[in-house]
Amino acid sequence: MLRKFASIVGVALLATTLASPAFARPADYKALDAAAADLMAQGKIPGLAYAVIEHGKVVHVSAQGWRNVEKKLPLTPDTILYAASISKAVFGQYVLMLVDDGKLDLDTPIKAYLPKPLPDYPKYADLAGDRRWETITPRMLMTHTSGLADQRFYDPENKLRFNLEPNTRYAYSGEGINLLQFVIEQGLGLNVGDEMNRRIFVPLGMTRSSMIWRDDFAGNLADGYKADGSFEEHDGRGSVKAAGSLDTSIHDLAQLTAAMVSGKGLSAKARAERTKPSFPIVSRNQFPPFLITDNPENARIGLAAGIGVVVFDGPQGHAFYKGGHNDITDTQMICVERGERCLLLMSNSGVGQRIFPPLLKAALGEVGMPWTWEYTSVLPVAAR
Repeated sequence: MLRKFASIVGVALLATTLASPAFARPADYKALDAAAADLMAQGKIPGLAYAVIEHGKVVHVSAQGWRNVEKKLPLTPDTILYAASISKAVFGQYVLMLVDDGKLDLDTPIKAYLPKPLPDYPKYADLAGDRRWETITPRMLMTHTSGLADQRFYDPENKLRFNLEPNTRYAYSGEGINLLQFVIEQGLGLNVGDEMNRRIFVPLGMTRSSMIWRDDFAGNLADGYKADGSFEEHDGRGSVKAAGSLDTSIHDLAQLTAAMVSGKGLSAKARAERTKPSFPIVSRNQFPPFLITDNPENARIGLAAGIGVVVFDGPQGHAFYKGGHNDITDTQMICVERGERCLLLMSNSGVGQRIFPPLLKAALGEVGMPWTWEYTSVLPVAAR
């Protein structure tokens, strides 16, 4: 018990003494890596990769633990992991590039881009007779305010429906993100997967990143582990889904995170659009998305939807983040605009959240991250 207490105190002291703008020396990151390893052991997290960005530059990358526990295969900086819903933030970068190009306007209804009405496409035939789709804009889709369901497979009849009136409330919608992908492909004639590779991954040297499965990923690939430690194989994503199909490595995604916080690849105007509070978030928790329970405290931190991200104001100023998680994956991209500072976290565990809060505090200090909104309830570090 004393050893466990001392370990927790040590992590807290690390957060207090090292999390500052001066925290950029190799010796300091060795201490952070040691704290991460200790937290992983307490939380029973099989594999963790993380990167620290300061002043818009990647200053530290770490990969610890196992990509496959049973085979004792180590996780490395080049190991392929699911980005999960961080894919949405990456897609947001591409959307803002199209805005800079003048090919897409965030506030023009999507009907202006489609050669025929949306319900005339078989994939969206469920919306026939419901003209609310005509009011939807790219901004609504990227800020989860379209009113569309999160995923149609949650519907008892497997149909796509409006659960809310458009532009009235933030309610998470993967379907909305994928709809904007569809509009870009059908209306602008662009292949989103190919274009994201050409315009984002290649210029940033992200050679181990793709919105669709690549066979060369198989040689260094992270499998996943559920909360109870049970194994689940990493499956290849056979089609591009802007809402969540990105496979990448910590090395690669760190390059993009640095580019995003520094504004690389975008005009000043487009960069500002990403972190502008486009729509206030009033819900107590992110999930379930259509549970109408509000938290007045959200307004105190300016919790709001940006383009592909969530924004808030904390002790260090304006910040943005995007998380991604499922039963075998937990990821977070958290950035503070002042000092262009970020922590990128990727785990092949469904409960990486056990150790994310203390690691964030150790790396960047207190930023005011809305953990309970993101995860509903924050799990204790120590796994039972």
